[in-house]
Amino acid sequence: MCLHDYAPRPAHLKWLLDSDPAIRWQVMRDLIAEAPNAIAAERSRIATEGWGAQLLARQSSAGKWGGPQENRGLLVTFNSLVVLKDLGLDPASQAARKMIDRVDKRLVFKWHNNRPFLHGETEPCINGRILGIGSYFKEPNDALAKQLLSEQLEDGGWNCEATLVSPKRPKSRRSSFHTTICVLEGLLDYERAGRKSAAVTKARNRAEDYLLERRMFRSLRTGEVIDKRWLRFSFPTFWHYDVLRGLDYLRNAGIKPDSRVTEAIETVIARRHQNGRWPLNLLHAEDIPLKMETGVGRASRWNTLRALRVLHWYNNSKG
Repeated sequence: MCLHDYAPRPAHLKWLLDSDPAIRWQVMRDLIAEAPNAIAAERSRIATEGWGAQLLARQSSAGKWGGPQENRGLLVTFNSLVVLKDLGLDPASQAARKMIDRVDKRLVFKWHNNRPFLHGETEPCINGRILGIGSYFKEPNDALAKQLLSEQLEDGGWNCEATLVSPKRPKSRRSSFHTTICVLEGLLDYERAGRKSAAVTKARNRAEDYLLERRMFRSLRTGEVIDKRWLRFSFPTFWHYDVLRGLDYLRNAGIKPDSRVTEAIETVIARRHQNGRWPLNLLHAEDIPLKMETGVGRASRWNTLRALRVLHWYNNSKG
């Protein structure tokens, strides 16, 4: 498959660059290979301008984002932290350090014996992302990483049901794409924070093969599409898996694409509108105190950025 027709065109790049610093710095890094100092300068603006600054400003002095409506699981806070990481807020910035110090010092899971927030809780779909948040903004949590490695299932992935303690609901032996992608992203952040090891790399490789053996969205047993919603793309993704998120992880992890991603790549191409942009196919129900994207069905800068860099990754591997 030759994808030269899907290389970013000047009009597409101009449209992407005419946006928020969180979009611009990733375009500069992933699509036009700007100089590192220019990329860093643009990235630094996330803390003081646009979406990143708006989301940071909504954190309370207690470290939370959800206000009086925040539930005991701190889900609005949790989702806000995940989005700040996705935006690429520089963890070395003063604003990021202030933000994560509040989280680290003041937030606990009250229902989990007041366990500090960055130490995680019981579910791998949550803990994978907390591991990523801590590794990115603060420091890697070795105990949490060890816990996740111990919960990897025989088929190579993870499932939140694996840790549910209920006499009426036995532990699952089958992995979930949703949980697996959350843990994979967290383990990658953990490794990049200086914790690379043979055990973590082996666990990631097994989980990557779990996705690849299923062609990123098909049942290994029947070959059928597991969930057609995975063929529709959104941002933020929160805990939800989709084909674009899976491919973007492989790109970020430096995996060399092979024939097992071909159909997934074709799915990404098929989602492109005639104007060369990718639409927002859906929005998930999870909430954060910030609106970033356009309406469903309209052109999405996040989806266009991610689709173009995935196609760039795939095309360059063939050259």
